[in-house]
Amino acid sequence: MPKIIKKIADTVRARVGREIIGRGEVVDLALITLLNGGHMLLEDVPGTGKTLLAKTFAASLSLDFKRVQCVPDLLPSDLIGINFFDMKLSEFRFVKGPVFTNILLADEINRAMPKTQAGLLECMEERQVTVDGVTYPLEGPFMVIATQNPVESRGTFELPEAQLDRFLVKASMGYPTWEESITMVERKLRRPAEPEISAVSRAEIAAAAEELNRIYVHRDIIAYAASICSETRSRGGVVLGASPRALIHLVKVSAGFAALEGREYVLPDDVKRAARPVLAHRIVFANSFFETRGQGENLIAQILETVPVPSEQIDFTR
Repeated sequence: MPKIIKKIADTVRARVGREIIGRGEVVDLALITLLNGGHMLLEDVPGTGKTLLAKTFAASLSLDFKRVQCVPDLLPSDLIGINFFDMKLSEFRFVKGPVFTNILLADEINRAMPKTQAGLLECMEERQVTVDGVTYPLEGPFMVIATQNPVESRGTFELPEAQLDRFLVKASMGYPTWEESITMVERKLRRPAEPEISAVSRAEIAAAAEELNRIYVHRDIIAYAASICSETRSRGGVVLGASPRALIHLVKVSAGFAALEGREYVLPDDVKRAARPVLAHRIVFANSFFETRGQGENLIAQILETVPVPSEQIDFTR
C-alpha cells in the first residue's frame, strides 16, 4: 500500500483546505503532477483561487515558490535569467531568473508574447535553461503552474499545441457551491485558531515519487488507455488528437489516482478519472477557437462511453 503518498496527500489537503474550500480534486491533480515531474495548467475566471492554490500548495510541501505576472513586454530573460558584465570583477556573471525555484506560478501565461512562452519550453521539458551557450540545470522538484482566463481574449496569445502538450494536466477551479461560499466568507471574517499541521519534507516528496513509480499497470490497462488516445485522433472534426506523450501522461496520472486511493495497481476507473484533465486540452478541432470551448471535455466523455472497458474478470494486480 502506498503509505507515503497517502500521508502526503492528507497533509496537503488539510493545509490547502484551510484557504480553499472544496477543491480536493484539483489539489490531488496538483500533487500527482508534482510527483510525476509534470506541469499544470489552471484555466478559470479571475477570483476563483488559482494563485492562492499555487501558493498554499507550495507552502504545504515546504518548497520554494516564485510568481511571474505574464504581460506582453515580459522577455524570456525575465524568466530564465541573464548574463551581465560585473564592472568590479571585470567579468560576466549569470543572474538566475525566477524559473530557478521549485514551484513557478506563471500567472496569465497567455498574456505573454509567444517568444516568452517558448522560453518556458526547455525549462518544462528538459529541466534546464541555456543562456549564451551555457546550460544550467534546474534542481528538482520543479513544477510550472500556469494560469489563464478562458473568457478574455483581448491582448492574449493562445498557447500553441506544442506547449499545451507539455502540461501534464489541465484543471479548473470552478465556482464554489452555496454552502462552500458561506463557509469561505465565515473563515475570512472569523479566522478561528486551528492546530498547526506540519509541512511535508523534501525527503518525503522524493520517497513518494519513488513509491508512485512502483504502482503496477496491467497490460490491458495500458491497452485501454491507448484505445482512448487513438479514438481522439479518428473522430470527425478533430485536426490534432492525443500524442504519444499524452498516452504516457494518461497512464502516469491514472497510477497517481490509484496511489491516492491506497492501491498498488491501476483500475479502469482510474483511467476514466484521469482522461479528461490529461487529454481534453490537447485536442485541436477544425472549427474556430471560440466554438471549441468545452468541446475537448465533451469529446472525451463520448469516447469513454464507447471504448470497451477491460473485463472485470482480469486480475489487475499482477
